[in-house]
Amino acid sequence: MNYQHIENLLIRYRADAVTIKTISGGIYEGVISDVTNDYVALKTTDRLTENDVVIVLLHAIESVLPQRS
Repeated sequence: MNYQHIENLLIRYRADAVTIKTISGGIYEGVISDVTNDYVALKTTDRLTENDVVIVLLHAIESVLPQRS
């Protein structure tokens, strides 16, 4: 299956904050830092203001919700 549509959507929101829900029910919030044809990388910040990078595979994404600024 081709995931070009979700890749194009994520590229459109690059450097913006989004919430991604996966098929398994995981919810990830962060700023899109990188998009490839296989995955999206999100920069996240925890309560201690430490930055982490979360990698989500495109085939696992159920929905993408842009966050308001």
